[in-house]
Amino acid sequence: MAIPATQLRPGMIIKHNKDLHSVFSVEHRTPGNLRAFIQAKLRNLRTGAMFEHRFRSPDPIEKINVDEVKMEYLYQDGDDYYFMNTENYEQLHLNKDILGEAVNYLTPNLQIQVEFFDGKAVGIELPQTVELKIIETEPGLKSATASSVTKPAKTETGLVVYVPPFINEGETIRVDTAEGAYLSRA
Repeated sequence: MAIPATQLRPGMIIKHNKDLHSVFSVEHRTPGNLRAFIQAKLRNLRTGAMFEHRFRSPDPIEKINVDEVKMEYLYQDGDDYYFMNTENYEQLHLNKDILGEAVNYLTPNLQIQVEFFDGKAVGIELPQTVELKIIETEPGLKSATASSVTKPAKTETGLVVYVPPFINEGETIRVDTAEGAYLSRA
C-alpha cells in the first residue's frame, strides 16, 4: 500500500530500498524558497542500522501491512516498556531501541496497536493525539491570550513541547503524536 511521505508517522513499518524499516522520527521541513521535504530517521529491521533519509512530500512510500494487536501500555522498567494484550492478558515487553521516539508519548493505560511482522513485535502505532501532564514550565502570564509566543514545557514522559504562555505546571495538554506539537488544553 503506497502512501505519500507526508503521512509518515513514528512507529510505522515501511519498505525502503527493498528492506523493511521502522520509522523513528519524522520532521516536515519547509526551507525558505525551496520545496518542502520530509526528514525521517529510519531503523533497518534486519540489520538494526539507523540512518536519516529525505523524502520529497509527494514521494510514494510503501507501508507494510503488519498484524496489529490492540494492547495497553502498562509501565517502564529501565529501557524496557511493558504492554498487555487486552483480549488474553498476555504481557509483552519492547526495548526502547524498537520503540524510538514513540516512548515520549506513552502514558500508563494508553491503548495502542502493537505491530507484528512474521510473529515478531516490530513497533507500535500511536493514536493521533495523546494527553500529557505538564511537570515543568515557566509561570504562566495572566494577560497572555492568543499570540505566536511560545515557551518550552516538559511533560510527564520527558517530552519537551512548545506551548502558549498561558499554560501552567500541572495542566494536561493534548499533543499531536506525528509532529510532537501542542494542540490544546485537555
